[in-house]
Amino acid sequence: MLTRRRFIGATAIASFGWRRAFTQETTDRAAPHVSSQALAIHQHAFIFDAHVHALDREFYSGGSMGDRRSNGQWDLPRAREGGEDAFFLSIYVPEEYYPARFETRQAMRRMDHALRQIHENQKLIELALNGADIDRIRSKGKMAAVLDIEGSYDLDGDLGILRDLHALGLRSAQLSAHNWNQNYADSCCSTPKSNGLTAHGRELIHEMNCLGMVINVSHSGDETLSQVLDISDRPVIATHHGMRSVNDIPRNMPDAPMKKLVDKGGVFCFQIGSEFNYLREYKWLTAERGKTFFDTTSIPDRVKGKSIYEVDTLVAPTFPMKGAIVPDSVAMMVDDWVDVVDRAIKLIGEDHVGFGSDFDGGPTLAKGMRDVRDLPMITDTMLRRGYTEERIRKFWGGNLLRVFRQITL
Repeated sequence: MLTRRRFIGATAIASFGWRRAFTQETTDRAAPHVSSQALAIHQHAFIFDAHVHALDREFYSGGSMGDRRSNGQWDLPRAREGGEDAFFLSIYVPEEYYPARFETRQAMRRMDHALRQIHENQKLIELALNGADIDRIRSKGKMAAVLDIEGSYDLDGDLGILRDLHALGLRSAQLSAHNWNQNYADSCCSTPKSNGLTAHGRELIHEMNCLGMVINVSHSGDETLSQVLDISDRPVIATHHGMRSVNDIPRNMPDAPMKKLVDKGGVFCFQIGSEFNYLREYKWLTAERGKTFFDTTSIPDRVKGKSIYEVDTLVAPTFPMKGAIVPDSVAMMVDDWVDVVDRAIKLIGEDHVGFGSDFDGGPTLAKGMRDVRDLPMITDTMLRRGYTEERIRKFWGGNLLRVFRQITL
């Protein structure tokens, strides 16, 4: 850790130009108005966020997740203000570590860092391995963290490494390698290699079932998702997703597999950003950047010949990944976002829809939202639309907790 930070500190870091030009740098705006009834419902709901980039900034730049920050969208103090009680803490291994096969080493570094951060903040947070742990942690007035690999812990899917990570406390793993293919499972956003899963990929699914691990299909290709749902013995979770019928991009899920996921007993959790859920803003941002947000084709050339510490230096300026500043004419409103949740509830039912923010992973929030503190705005909007308190509670965490219990028994 010291070696990495010294290297980063001694090296000139150049930020990506579009992020410098189009991202919000501060979170000091006034809190939005929310009705007292919505605040009361929000306060009493169990809020279980299926996807948070809680530690990227701290891994690359130092500091503690327990420190209140003035930038980004999430830290423990602000999460508590926003009402979050539990969350899937992303152990993020981005594509830059794959060409030189640094992914397993990076996964272990990130696991070590996450466990240290949880220990350092034990007055506020504890590691949860199953539903009973979440109940126990909640009874102490603390927040519960579930460790989730986003990306690849090993492109080949070595089962020994999977079991080692499980023994360390990992309880969820993304099936595809973020927007790249694993050597055993195709991603949403790369040219397919395996037509879904290989034979070893099927073996890995069975091992995850035996271990009681969450199979996280966010970023998986359509064929991969379909095959996983055919063979898994346990429910499957999409931790941070959108609907392809709303924005037709490969990162979003079509209606048919959404229904199949529900038939398997799973839960579909909505990413909070505009690029998944609001076509007008997605088109504007894609035009400004000159590429889609899931385009990783430039990575091999950018990291060629670099050591793992040089890769650290390359990616460090991107964290925390901030949402963009967009013109009012294309900005998503909270009502627009809840429109998509409504659509999903009509398609798959209120018992199978949840929340997976992707905070600090780059989502552009609805107009007026600063960060995690403003989650009550969503509760307020749902209440105005006639949602019952029971439906709101299911969305915020009841559905995800139910399925998490079933998988991790």
